[in-house]
Amino acid sequence: MRTTVGIIGAGPAGLLLARLLHNAGIDAVVLESRDRSYVERRQRAGILEQGTADVLRAAGAGERMDREGLRHDGIELRFDRRRHRVDFPALTGGRSVTVYAQTEVCKDLIALQLRDGGPLLFEAEALAVEDAGTDAPRIRFRREGREDVLECAYVVGCDGFWGVARKAIPAGLAQVFERTYPFGWLGILADVPPSHDELVYARHDRGFALLSMRSPAVSRLYLQVPDGTDPGTWSDKEIWDELERRFETDDDWRLERGPITQKSVTPMRSYVHEPMRHGRLFLAGDAAHIVPPTGAKGLNLAVGDVVTFARALTHQQETGSPELLDAYSATCLRRVWQAERFSYDMTALLHRAPAATAFEDRLQLARLERIASSRAAETDLAEAYTGFPFG
Repeated sequence: MRTTVGIIGAGPAGLLLARLLHNAGIDAVVLESRDRSYVERRQRAGILEQGTADVLRAAGAGERMDREGLRHDGIELRFDRRRHRVDFPALTGGRSVTVYAQTEVCKDLIALQLRDGGPLLFEAEALAVEDAGTDAPRIRFRREGREDVLECAYVVGCDGFWGVARKAIPAGLAQVFERTYPFGWLGILADVPPSHDELVYARHDRGFALLSMRSPAVSRLYLQVPDGTDPGTWSDKEIWDELERRFETDDDWRLERGPITQKSVTPMRSYVHEPMRHGRLFLAGDAAHIVPPTGAKGLNLAVGDVVTFARALTHQQETGSPELLDAYSATCLRRVWQAERFSYDMTALLHRAPAATAFEDRLQLARLERIASSRAAETDLAEAYTGFPFG
């Protein structure tokens, strides 16, 4: 097989890239190791920045998002039994975010790709990227028990942290920056309407809690727990009781309970691989960087990467200039590091470290007081949360 762009991975990044390239008249083939049903059920992020939502609309993938997604114009911070709302449009010139699950983004993009895009091959396991440093890279893959080769002009690895794309960059050329955290998130899905109409980020002496949602009828909630926690050790009642403690306020707000349909624990880490390009191989999304979920940046960073690549390749095809492709890694990393900073800051602001001192607790409260009382501090949070510019 032969194509201009070989894309490894049919998550939202790979699927959106295929759509952007199709709209630009550039052919591409997407290889995905899992079957379609798995991809469309894979639970991940659910917050779309303003820029991400705009890109999906421009790509022709925004109709259902606009109909079923939930526009949010702010978040609520809770600390010391108090509530403070951050008003995004008032602080950012009108920007907002949209609650729309990654599974739904993937369903929309898969339907478009199968309807009028290039080949999207499910159950096609990428085994290796070969000759990445040359003008003729290849993806060796296995499908239906047989090995095959996809010959490309460019390869984009959207295959996540454990994928094969990053392994094709020589170790001597790479730098890795990472941080692991001594806690994770115990997350639940519950069949109960959300207890608040916007996300609630709660700092509590017992640990962080987050109130989110997947739809008007389904709540998504999280508790900070020690790293390595087995979700099965928490009963449903214990989870609801702990959420109630951490969201407590001095007014009459109440947490609504309902049947829990899913429990899982998400580890927390920060990770950046530099560079994000080697020859004709380009990394995007979790293949190159991971952020703790506190700032809702993972999916949105991946979208920024593929938008940058699509623009750069289109520019090269139209002008003959490789300038933007050559700048791909540096361009993406500027945005990546701002998102890493914001995600780290939000994590440090709201989570209680296992060995935290009374001094550190007071600093957290002072920082939250600053956000609640200073328009400048509040604006910095709102601008970062609603999204850094692409490219």
